Amino acid sequence: MRLNLFAGLLPLTKVGAVRDALAGLTLASMNIPQVLGYTRIAGTPAVTGLYTVLLPLVMFSIFGSSRHLVVAADSATAAIFSSGLSGMAPQASEKYMALVGMVALLTAALLLLARLFKLGFLADFLSRTVLAGFLTGVGFQIGIAMLGEMSGIAVNAHKTIDQLQQVFNGLPQVNLPTLGLSALVVGGILGFRHFLPRLPVPLFMVLAGIGASYAYDFSGYGIAVIGPVPGGLPALSFPAVSWDDLLKLLPIALSCFVIIIAQSAATSRVFAVRHHERVDEDDDILGLSAANAAAALSGAFVVNGSPTQTAMADLAGARSQVAQLVFAGIVLLVLLFFTGPLQYLPRSVLAGIVFTIAVGLVDLRSLRDIRSESPGEFKLAMVTAAVVAFVGLDQGILLAVALSLLRHVRHSYRPHTMVLTPDKTGRWLPMPVTPGIETEPGLVVYRFGADLFYANDNRFADEVRALIEHAPTPVSWFVVDASAMTDIDYSAACSLRDLCGDLKRFGVKLIFGRVNTYLREDMKRHGITSAIGEEFIFSTLHEALSKARGGTGGDLLKKESF
Repeated sequence: MRLNLFAGLLPLTKVGAVRDALAGLTLASMNIPQVLGYTRIAGTPAVTGLYTVLLPLVMFSIFGSSRHLVVAADSATAAIFSSGLSGMAPQASEKYMALVGMVALLTAALLLLARLFKLGFLADFLSRTVLAGFLTGVGFQIGIAMLGEMSGIAVNAHKTIDQLQQVFNGLPQVNLPTLGLSALVVGGILGFRHFLPRLPVPLFMVLAGIGASYAYDFSGYGIAVIGPVPGGLPALSFPAVSWDDLLKLLPIALSCFVIIIAQSAATSRVFAVRHHERVDEDDDILGLSAANAAAALSGAFVVNGSPTQTAMADLAGARSQVAQLVFAGIVLLVLLFFTGPLQYLPRSVLAGIVFTIAVGLVDLRSLRDIRSESPGEFKLAMVTAAVVAFVGLDQGILLAVALSLLRHVRHSYRPHTMVLTPDKTGRWLPMPVTPGIETEPGLVVYRFGADLFYANDNRFADEVRALIEHAPTPVSWFVVDASAMTDIDYSAACSLRDLCGDLKRFGVKLIFGRVNTYLREDMKRHGITSAIGEEFIFSTLHEALSKARGGTGGDLLKKESF
């Protein structure tokens, strides 16, 4: 495995370094409150949020290739492991933190395996449709989980429906100062996000919340605060768990792995394209593996290439990982000198910040576009969102992958098929396959829009037979436009050989046109060439039609429009 170190930093100019350093200051001001807020999702002490943007950021800048990706705490992965670990240990307990660290270490190991086997392509197995649905479900789940702390209602359930029930039952016990503070935070962040998106409003809310809580003793009014936050550098240690727990953690780590692969690859790819740069997804996977290993050993939790924080860095003007290193440097200063004031931070302020993050995960514009362009895919997205929000994140991840694959298989199983037919003006046009149509008396030109494999070979054979049996005049020549076919598997080859035998008995000659090199090799290997005859397999449709029409296929081609 060849290492390509510091690809996200180099080349570096003096002007670029100054620009990225300033961007790093802005990035820190916007993201420190967010990573503190993510600890409410993760169920870990507040300081662990700062740990996620210390060593993990440094490790990715060394091993990753993306100049833009910000690797830090992320709401989706935090929600996945906290949901999975909630029944194994009390949140923020010593055992819980060991489990959290082991999930990060297992995730790092899975990412390392993915890099060794060059599995960056796995990101393509999550379609944008179901990923939008997944993030929508995560947004609803996180938003509902924050309602208790935003209103001062005690909520100890882990399932979304149970949390809603507890909030509803606890409405008479709402703490009005807590609710008012939460509403002020949410309204302020969402309002300024629309009018002044670059303003670090979450940071202002955190600073104002700390100052007001200290000055007016918020805890005396029933407003919960996060309490003492340990300062100093994180202690490096190996997370120790039992073998039984280790086996239970594997599915959780696998779910985090899938989301990290999908989100990080998509995010780095988007910003690389935007800035006309190249990105090596496999090197990014190695960087993410190193970052998660650092998180596990430094008392943090799973980190991910965050779309939201990467967008913030880009908006701040960051063009290399220098900005992320400056961000990590500022976090180091906070850990060494400024953790004391954090103890006065109201929990409802953090909950309000997280609630606005959850709102941002529900991308209404994308969902609206999906619904208008592809109603069927919109239904898949909504099913994924519902499963994630009300059943579980692990199940939602598996469903997202399954639906993405099912969508691909469905397209291959029911591809577009057509027959070349004349319209009223005599022009040849592709028409949907309907029994009873033909290209011209005695000739059918048929196009099948996918590879032939075990799931669609019967559809191919059935349509061919139906076109021949219901043709207005007896078919003598049946031309298959194979331009969309690249290979044929064993099952499809068997069906195709059977079809060749049937057509010979009917007196129909089968011809293949637009046969590429790969398909030709498959046809030879499976014995299809000998069943059809080498003289009936052509590289172009022109040659195939010429064969069928006794050398006059060129006239037909001049009139066709596909």
